[in-house]
Parts: sequence; structure tokens; C-alpha cells
Amino acid sequence: MKTPSFIFALIALSGIVAAAEKPNVLFLISDDLNNYLGCYGDPRAKTPNIDELASRGVMFERAYCTFPLCGPSRNSMLTGLYPNSTGILSNAQIFRQTIPEHHSLSQAFRLEGYLAARVGKLYHYNVPKSVGTDGHDDPGSWEIELNPAGVDRLEEEKDIFTLTPGQFGGTLSWYASPKSDEHHTDAMLASDAEWILERCAKQKERPFFLAVGFFRPHTPYVAPKDPYFGWYQEKEMPLFPTLDKNPAEVPAAALGSYKKEQDKLTDELRQQCVQAYYASISFLDAQVGRVVDALDRLGLSENTIIVFTSDHGYHMGEHGLWQKQSLFEGSARVPLLIVAPGKGKGTVVKEPVSHLDLYPTLTELAGVNGPDNLQGQSLVPMLKDPAAKGRGWALTQVVRGGVGKPKASAAKGAGGNRFFGYSLRTPRYRYTEWDEGAQGSELYDHETDPGELVNLAGKPEHAETVAELSKTLREAAKGTFPADGETPAIKEGLWAPLLLP
Repeated sequence: MKTPSFIFALIALSGIVAAAEKPNVLFLISDDLNNYLGCYGDPRAKTPNIDELASRGVMFERAYCTFPLCGPSRNSMLTGLYPNSTGILSNAQIFRQTIPEHHSLSQAFRLEGYLAARVGKLYHYNVPKSVGTDGHDDPGSWEIELNPAGVDRLEEEKDIFTLTPGQFGGTLSWYASPKSDEHHTDAMLASDAEWILERCAKQKERPFFLAVGFFRPHTPYVAPKDPYFGWYQEKEMPLFPTLDKNPAEVPAAALGSYKKEQDKLTDELRQQCVQAYYASISFLDAQVGRVVDALDRLGLSENTIIVFTSDHGYHMGEHGLWQKQSLFEGSARVPLLIVAPGKGKGTVVKEPVSHLDLYPTLTELAGVNGPDNLQGQSLVPMLKDPAAKGRGWALTQVVRGGVGKPKASAAKGAGGNRFFGYSLRTPRYRYTEWDEGAQGSELYDHETDPGELVNLAGKPEHAETVAELSKTLREAAKGTFPADGETPAIKEGLWAPLLLP
């Protein structure tokens, strides 16, 4: 007997209704952004749009990346796995080379019928050379990929000041552009995001996962001179102690991200650099505001989860360090805002959380299936109650030393001349071990020393705290590897090339 046609119609209609009930996701990520934001307490920063976004949702005060470098951090965040499980410990690699069958965050949504779209940088790009291209992107993660390029990439290289002539992306460099917002890449990203949202508003029966990856404030710090540079007076920019003022008990490995080019910095150049960094953040903020305004204007915000974060933190002179790849708070900590309809409006979570937690959080909120091997925790309980407790810590790691293949045990990161540094952040302390402590350890009490200027690790009165945190750190580090103790990268002997600069 044939099934009546109206039954098929009802089935199809029920499918549309079910899809319409699925929340959308707007995933906004900046590049190399420290917590230089008004909502995070920086009185100097002018970020009204991000501040307003924080007032609409939950601000995570202590959120941390898993690895303070673009490639490892982004692959980790977008796969929900620690770098020791992705096998990605440097830039210019993607997880398909090491764990090819794993479903990325946006892919999990795409597999359940979502429109998955990317505008700009989500996985690693060489900035600025890869702007306008797919960079080291993962095509399987997206249905739509847009890569605009503005004057900051196409016209203004010759005008950019740089400490190392001929280099821009990995060196300190900046420029106050005479061109207005719409000529710059990040503004073009915002325009493309608006275009996609307009399409989505016309087809609300299909939910979307829209990821917008802004390039600012990544060096070169390029932003329109008017108004953004004008908001920050060069002579009022802060100066931090230089490298030789760090206490002797800070291990050499902790300062291993120092670059010789920084020897060229004068106080005047430092203040120009910080001014340009702030200006780039305010320019970024304006573009974030445009995208969120479009979401509101098109009637999409009531059913959309919004995430705002950065790939890692960033030093602007603290500890005498600039940029990233340290295990101090400034490099490991990231801004993280989550706006989930009906949950936690204007609240602050003080519990330490990780980028890894975004994958299980978003899939739970949306009712989407994720892989069974995710290594993060869901933040949904904290979105409902900011006092809710999680795992109680966040773990960040880096690699130091020369070429060599690390061993596949969590405790023993050294291999050849290479060794790991692991840092555990609890509500009160940051505890760090370099090469299992063989290259030194650090303990900072954030209740009395938020700048991490006094290393307590060698003080007898803190021996019990060190022992307790060391045990927790080593157990946590073991958990960064897959259950079988190996990744495809290790099995195939790929770790050595992955670790090359």
C-alpha cells in the first residue's frame, strides 16, 4: 500500500520545524588578543561593542588556550583535543595530516544539516602573506569560505614600520593607515559576514554555524589612523620592566620566547607599538559590533549562540617579553565571552576554563553530536550558574629547545634537545614545570601577585603547595594524550617535522 502524499508532507514539515528549533552559532575569533578590553578591566581600552556583548552573556574571567601559538591553539580548539593528541605543536600544519578522520567543531554541525561558513582566519594563516587566501584551512569544515583582502595586505606593506626590515607577521611592526575602515581586511570580513547573515535570515529553517576570524590585532598592527590611533596618546602608553629586571629565580625557559629584535626597542618605540596595538583592538571592536548589529537587525539573535575569543594571549612588554609563546598569564590567558539565549546574562565566571571546553559546550547547547574522544568539559552548568564548579584548573603547554622528537609520555617531554613546559592555572595559583622540573619550576600566587613577579616555587613554606600542584599538573599532562598513548603523528614518526620552526 502506498503511503499518502500528505504523510510525506507532514514528515518533511516536522523536519523543518525541528531544524528551525536548532540554535545558530556565531563564532567570532580575534588574533593575538590579550585581555586588553574594557570588559576585562582595562580602563584604557575603548571596546564598547565587545563590552556590550559581555553584558549580554557570560564573561569567563579565567579562560586559557592550550598552546600559546596560532597553529597548535586553533587546531586544538577546533578539534576539542590537546596538542599532544592532535600532534600539532607548530604552525603550518593541520589536523588532517595527523588525525584525518576526526570531526572538527564546525564539521560536527555541518554533518547535522547546519550551514557551516567561514569568513577569514579560523585555522592558521601566515599573516599578512596568507591574507586573502585559504591559508592552512580545513575545507571539510565548511560549506562556504570567503577570503577578502584589504589595503593592509595589498597596498600598504611598503609603509609599515618594522623592527626587522622585510618582515611583518612574526616581528613587531605597525602602521597608522590613512584609509578608512571599509578599505581594510577586517572590515571586509564584517561585510561578508553581514552578507551571509542576510542569506540566513531569508532561510531561517536551516540553522547556521558562522565563523568569523578577524586578523587584528595580529602584527603588523595596522588600523585606520582616524579615529583609532587618535584615541590613544603615544606618550600615555604604559612601559613595563625590561628583561633584566626579572628576578633570578625565574627559569631561563620561562623567558625563552624573547626575541633578539627586541633589543632595538627604545621607550619611544615601545609606546608607539602599544599605541598601535590598542588602536588595532578598537578597530577590531568596531567590526565585531557590525556583525552583532547585523545579527540583531535581521532578527537572528534570539536563537543564536555567540562566542567571542582569541587564539591565545599576547605580551606587550610584561616580563620584558613581546608577543606569545610564554607560559605567563599574559600569553596563556584569552578573552572568552559566550552569549547563549536564556542563560547567564551579564554574569562572570571565575572558574578556570579552557579553549577545549568550547566544543562540548556548543554541541550540548545545540543538541549536536560530537566525537566521543573530546578532552574538554561542557561549560553549560557555568552558563546557568556562574558559581558552578568544573575541573578546577586549565592546562597550557609550550615546546622549548632545539630539534628533537618528544617522547609520547606526558611526564617526559624531553627528546633530543626539545622539552615541554606545562603550566597549570587554578583559581589561586599558576604552577609551571619545565622538562619535569629539570629546567626549573614556577609558582605564582595570584591573590597577592597578579603580575607573576615573585616565584615562590623554591620557598620552603610553599613546598606542600608545590607538591600538590605538581601531582595535579602531571596527572593533567598525562590526560593530554589519547587513551592509547599515541597519536597517528607519533605512530608515523611525524613529530620531528611538526616541531621544526
